[in-house]
Amino acid sequence: MAAEAHTVSTEEMEELREAFSKVDVDGNGYISTQELNDLFKAANLPLPGYRVREIVQELSQTMDQDKDGKITFQEFTNVVHGLKSSEVAKTFRKAINKKEGICAVAGTSEQSGTQHSYAEEEKVAFVNWVNKALEKDPDCQHVLPMDPSTNHLFSAMGDGIVLCKMINLSVPDTIDERTINKKKLTPFTIQENLNLALNSASAIGCHVVNIGAEDLKEGRQHLVLGLLWQVIKIGLFADIEISRNEALIALLRDGESLEDLMKLSPEELLLRWANYHLEEAGCSRINNFSSDIKDSKAYYNILNQVAPKGDEEGIPPIAIDMSGIREKEDVRRAECMLEQADRLGCRQFVTATDVVRGNPKLNLAFVANLFNKHPALKKPDNQDIDWSSIEGETREERTFRNWMNSLGVNPRVNHLYLDLADALVIFQLYEKIKVPVNWDKVNKPPYPKLGSNMKKLENCNYAVELGKKEAKFSLVGIAGQDLNEGNKTLTLALLWQLMRRYTLNILEDLGDGQKVTDETIVSWVNNTLQEAGKHTISGFKDGCISSSMPVLDLINAVCVCVCVCVCVCVCVCVGWVYQQ
Repeated sequence: MAAEAHTVSTEEMEELREAFSKVDVDGNGYISTQELNDLFKAANLPLPGYRVREIVQELSQTMDQDKDGKITFQEFTNVVHGLKSSEVAKTFRKAINKKEGICAVAGTSEQSGTQHSYAEEEKVAFVNWVNKALEKDPDCQHVLPMDPSTNHLFSAMGDGIVLCKMINLSVPDTIDERTINKKKLTPFTIQENLNLALNSASAIGCHVVNIGAEDLKEGRQHLVLGLLWQVIKIGLFADIEISRNEALIALLRDGESLEDLMKLSPEELLLRWANYHLEEAGCSRINNFSSDIKDSKAYYNILNQVAPKGDEEGIPPIAIDMSGIREKEDVRRAECMLEQADRLGCRQFVTATDVVRGNPKLNLAFVANLFNKHPALKKPDNQDIDWSSIEGETREERTFRNWMNSLGVNPRVNHLYLDLADALVIFQLYEKIKVPVNWDKVNKPPYPKLGSNMKKLENCNYAVELGKKEAKFSLVGIAGQDLNEGNKTLTLALLWQLMRRYTLNILEDLGDGQKVTDETIVSWVNNTLQEAGKHTISGFKDGCISSSMPVLDLINAVCVCVCVCVCVCVCVCVGWVYQQ
């Protein structure tokens, strides 16, 4: 991040990220100068043409150092932050919202003064998805089915039951069903459900900072929809990962290695998958799930490719009627396409209008659902691939990855070691634990084609330097090259200390700044266990911890609502003991 970004509040930064995603319609992480120019024109900004051209030219000269026509999120932040303080910004946001079908939420943010909003079509899509997913769940019949034309969703989420159920659908067994309060709900049991849902959402990698139980109970629309989308997205993307779906190796292109394919995010894999089937159909590739699919023709051809052909036992063939592709009107063509998708059981998330408008979020969900039900890929048998190198992540690795994502790091961490190779996420974690980062020393993407790894290695060296000198971590024998190359043991050693420091900082904040050490926690644990008549521990290396009994005794001895943060810290501190 550039220095200017440090003057932006956390909530305002979230607003900018939302705006960036709307501008970045192709979802590639960058905005081209042409996209920015088109956006200014579409927004009807009260700026003369020469001024718009000056802004684009200034970005190209001062920020786009590689002259590749790409503008990063940080560069976008610097521009928009300057505009937000002017009357121009109001017109800018109003035009975007009108174009995207955004509903304004009553009231404004106390921190940034900006007005929150949500997309009506996204609310409708999520309501329909939840209705379908939980239609047979007896514990949700008191609120289902929800009416998508009303705000029923926001009140239905207020007791926490639906959210807990959706979390378990996305990541099975995250929540023990017995811990969900389902009958004779009181304000206290509802609060327990909501806290359980928020903690569990964080555990599976949702960004829940600035979202509290009261926000869900009061049905704050933008927060409810934001959290629900994260939960749904995690579920949709769960199997779009090579270690869980080896057939994805069929998407390897000539000259690519397995590592190249493993570096791709779920979004990039979905785009690769769509283009694989389009190429098989003899059609042109697409670059995104927004502007390139508005005419529905790409979708038609993908549906025709993935539809069952009757060559698998027990699965009858489904012939896709392609006549609708000749419809002249876009909305009618999209509706015909969705009728064919419905025959495959994959109509969810989008309407014909959503397709024609190119809503990137809903179209991404539509494609992900189609992939999950009809991938139409076969694991290659004749490729020279080291199958042993395809390993699923360990519980420890998943814990660290979900923890980082729950803090809202950007970009999102999909592959623990590959996504830390340039240390940008590590720098964000340093800031989370109050270690200052000199962003002027950090190399930022897009990296030059020649010497890109050297730029990433420089970042990793700086990350290790910060850990040793500023954070005072024990990093003996750890160098930047170890992070850059994805050395598992040494990378986890750094992440462990980052997570531990973050947890201790939380306890210090709760204790009005009083310093917390291992001895402080062990003393509290033993005092609590003694009062309950239970056995104490000698420290975090005590062998009895591996049986889990001291942790269970501790949980049983105290009120969960009071000690949840302390118990988290204890679990973090003893986490590696379980691995022994």
